Amino acid sequence: MSSSDLLKSSAALLASSISLLANAASLEVQPLAAWPVDSAALVARAVGRVEQRPGERGWRYQWPGTYFEARFSGTMVYVDLGSGDKHARVSIDNREMVDVMRPALAVLRIRGLPPGEHVVRVDIVSESQDGAQVFGGFAVPDQAAALQPRVRGRAIEFIGDSYTVGYGAASTSRECSVEEVWRTTDNSLAFGPRVAGRFDADYRINAISGRGMVRNFSNEAGLTLPAAYAHLLPADPLPAADADDPNWSPQLFVVGLGTNDFSTPIGAGEPWVDAAGLSADFERKYVAFVRSVRHRHPAAQFILLATDVADGAVERSVQRVRELLVKEGVPVAKVVDLGPLALDGCDWHPSSADQEKIAHRLAAVIESMLPEWRQGSD
Repeated sequence: MSSSDLLKSSAALLASSISLLANAASLEVQPLAAWPVDSAALVARAVGRVEQRPGERGWRYQWPGTYFEARFSGTMVYVDLGSGDKHARVSIDNREMVDVMRPALAVLRIRGLPPGEHVVRVDIVSESQDGAQVFGGFAVPDQAAALQPRVRGRAIEFIGDSYTVGYGAASTSRECSVEEVWRTTDNSLAFGPRVAGRFDADYRINAISGRGMVRNFSNEAGLTLPAAYAHLLPADPLPAADADDPNWSPQLFVVGLGTNDFSTPIGAGEPWVDAAGLSADFERKYVAFVRSVRHRHPAAQFILLATDVADGAVERSVQRVRELLVKEGVPVAKVVDLGPLALDGCDWHPSSADQEKIAHRLAAVIESMLPEWRQGSD
């Protein structure tokens, strides 16, 4: 395929996104094969668990909800979306510029911005269980236009499963094909980014659809979430000794696991004889997992989430986990019950409206734990 054909293909993919700019005639979004060689790369913030390899531009990432930010002064910026199947959302000064899925060309040129300082951001809202992807970074025409990015004073880490991922949240139907699940999974609609936005907090999403604390959905193969958490990127073959960023120091952890552990009956060959044995193992591993997280972040507080799956088995076990942690002196808020929900997203998952309900409940608990975070308290 020629460069001209690639440009046409990418322009077609971006047509719906570019239409967002129809009311701003001076703005232009154009896909390119690469940014100009004389462009100056911006210093960017990568928020999420990422890897930068020596001699390579950009960041490897895999966890959902990873985002990248940079600041500059000028009227034009280049955005390199990098490689891999992704759903990316580009915004400038909190205004969405481009929403693109699987871009044919990685680089976008956005020009026609008003003179002055701007913040450019790329949110990766899709889930990538198949492997790591790459984000290439930002650039501007003039080195003098590069500014240091802002670091927020608040941070929250969300650990969980498909509810935390935002699996199928944009869907208007419970019946979805594999492709429809991919297209309607949108982490920006999930409760974590919504809550973080209310408190102007940075956030990390460490979540994988279908994974549990000790047992994945229907006991399917794959690392459990705590096992994957030990890897910098889930697809990495071995756990990483430096899987935790020393500069990442969240004040709050929100953990939502258990739905996959209890949602299907125990099958032949599984290590648990009965539901009581599964519950005991779940609770033991859950307490150990929170202990390990707290060991690295001793000043952090915790909120545990529970769904109403399995006739309340999840909530009962999570309540017992909380009781054990509180006895050890771990600062854990009351368990947040996520139900009842309509679950009219893909495969009976929370819809965007359900996710907003969860965010509202969670925000109220956070304000009770951290009253200094209440709006208007700064």
